[in-house]
Amino acid sequence: MGGLPLALSWLTVLPVRGPADIDRSAAARAIRAAPVTGVMLGIAAAGMLWLLVTAGCAPPLAGLLCVGFLAVATRGMHVDGLSDTADGLGCYGPPERAREVMHSGGAGPFGVATMVVVLGAQAWSFGALAEADAWPAVVLAVAAGRVAVVLACRHGIVAAPASGFGALVAGTQSWRSVLGWPLLAAVAAMWCVPGTPWLGPIVVLGALALSVLFVRHCVARFDGVNGDVLGAALEGTVAAVAIALGAAI
Repeated sequence: MGGLPLALSWLTVLPVRGPADIDRSAAARAIRAAPVTGVMLGIAAAGMLWLLVTAGCAPPLAGLLCVGFLAVATRGMHVDGLSDTADGLGCYGPPERAREVMHSGGAGPFGVATMVVVLGAQAWSFGALAEADAWPAVVLAVAAGRVAVVLACRHGIVAAPASGFGALVAGTQSWRSVLGWPLLAAVAAMWCVPGTPWLGPIVVLGALALSVLFVRHCVARFDGVNGDVLGAALEGTVAAVAIALGAAI
């Protein structure tokens, strides 16, 4: 957990200061601690959902407000990465052109459509989980997105050219982190689907497997990963886990 302060400064709006000098070793520790920030954000999101629903807010609206809260709490970085990655994947040019589209600064039609679908699915699913009083499932979905980031930075993954953040974190995660965090998430998921404890781990591991395939495709498409791809993998995994758990409970 030595990388937790840097992880909090990178991945949340909390006024936490990381080390003055950030090298790949410090970045590796921060990415390794990313799921802890996910647990913290998940607890905050579940608490907000509970307050809204208890106050009489309709669950779908509470879910939408929760998604907005998470976007603010993370400076919108992951949502921006989701949009940019979708625009890059929607470009039919070579990898250089796709990366140029990603870094253009605007949101194209692919990016806007993807944000509407992914964030809308998150909002609906959070509302369904709140209606079912499935608060641990909300925490798990948010944390699972950060586990996907660890997997996306596993050993062997390369950074896309001219990617400052990607060059800092790509390939930094050992197999101990890559295997350990999904295992912990799967164990925690056993308490998220009452009556069928085996279903939660299947949902989490399946969503993480999909994120691995998604990142692999992005590596082939963009010649490596960058911060946008990490954000897209994170948001997509949150949506996948929340959707599946919301349908199962």
